[in-house]
Amino acid sequence: MDIQQFNDSIEKKEMPKGLSLLLQALWHDANGDWQKAHELVDGPEGKAFARIHAYLYRKEGDLWNADYWYKRAGEPRPSINLTEEWEILVRRMLALP
Repeated sequence: MDIQQFNDSIEKKEMPKGLSLLLQALWHDANGDWQKAHELVDGPEGKAFARIHAYLYRKEGDLWNADYWYKRAGEPRPSINLTEEWEILVRRMLALP
């Protein structure tokens, strides 16, 4: 799957089968369901989960919490807008094995 196919699935509101939890979270976020996105990344360990968790808290406006999760992910809070950050995250998660 590439980013265009992922974006098309969002427009159609039809989640593709077999998406990782990470991509499911980003898919739900793009469809306006922050809570579901957060539920999917709240619990599992790993830098990728922490990174999406950070993005979600940044989007919510809770920068203190976001910075905690960026630190756990081993990355600084980016200085790009949320749309750009989301796209970078989707591209990264699509590239994971």
